[in-house]
Amino acid sequence: MFAEPLSKAMSPDPKSREEAIKRLNVRASDLEAATAQKTAEAISATAVTSQAYKIVAELIGGVLLGVAIGFVVDRFAGTTPWGLISGTLLGFGLSIYMARRTANRLMAQAKASGIEPQSIPFDDDEDEER
Repeated sequence: MFAEPLSKAMSPDPKSREEAIKRLNVRASDLEAATAQKTAEAISATAVTSQAYKIVAELIGGVLLGVAIGFVVDRFAGTTPWGLISGTLLGFGLSIYMARRTANRLMAQAKASGIEPQSIPFDDDEDEER
């Protein structure tokens, strides 16, 4: 029934084995590249989200700091509404300055890494559908 010995039939040709190993290496490197790209995208999305939260925290924190300083000035100096009002305005200005500085730093980092900013067009139809 079998024309050749079993050991000879089981061992593949060395050339086909090398080709199979080369194909396997190519597929493995493709898989590794795809996985690395997905990981980099996930890390990038996390970094962007954390920077956005940092800007929001700067906006809120600056105003709260100004309110606190204004309250303390009102309490000790007896200038009841004016310390709170001026502290709030100064805190607001400080928070805008800090958020703008962070945004400029992020834009410089993006430009240095070769990422072009993308603008999102405004859509008036979106408001009319509600």
